[in-house]
Amino acid sequence: MSRGPKKSAVTRRTPHASRGPARAGAPAAKMAGARKGAGEGVVPGMTSNKKTTQRQGFKTNEFIVYPAHGVGQIVAIEEQEVAGANLELFVINFIKDKMTLRVPTAKIVSVGMRKLAEGPLVKRALETLKGRARIKRTMWSRRAQEYEAKINSGDLISIAEVVRDLHRAENQPEQSYSERQLYESALDRMAREVAAIERIDRDAAISMLNKSLVKTAAAA
Repeated sequence: MSRGPKKSAVTRRTPHASRGPARAGAPAAKMAGARKGAGEGVVPGMTSNKKTTQRQGFKTNEFIVYPAHGVGQIVAIEEQEVAGANLELFVINFIKDKMTLRVPTAKIVSVGMRKLAEGPLVKRALETLKGRARIKRTMWSRRAQEYEAKINSGDLISIAEVVRDLHRAENQPEQSYSERQLYESALDRMAREVAAIERIDRDAAISMLNKSLVKTAAAA
């Protein structure tokens, strides 16, 4: 009689009318959870264990700046198991690129992830736009690389310098195609951060930046 329950415990995964719902329900719930985790996994061999709401001074739903992609929002902080080791990750959504990025919380310093700029820094960036363009007398290919490096640095002042240097007023010569691309990229990066800080939309932020650029053109 003692062997009967042991046998049925081994085969408890299959439906059995004679088993009570309380005992059969727990394993079924575990199996359902395992299937759900496997289906949601983005990286093979990676399963989610637990979630938290704050790490390294950053919290969920907060907007941040990731140098290579600009402004993103932390939608979750997950702890996942990879190759037997626990790894904690910021899950960041970039609306513009329609992309979700997972960044290890321990690497935010090395990747340059930062909080949105504060008021004094934003004011400096807007003042930078009002300054006179500083164009180096070097080949365009070299200057283009420098501009791109500034944009991808994630530094708001450096991005403002690119916007300032590549902006053209109506009475100035038009930009080349490559100049226009870099200008729009820098303007978009700056506008999206200002929009997140001021809690306005991107178009309103661009209008704010254009007011400073118009003053620059008038002064020139």
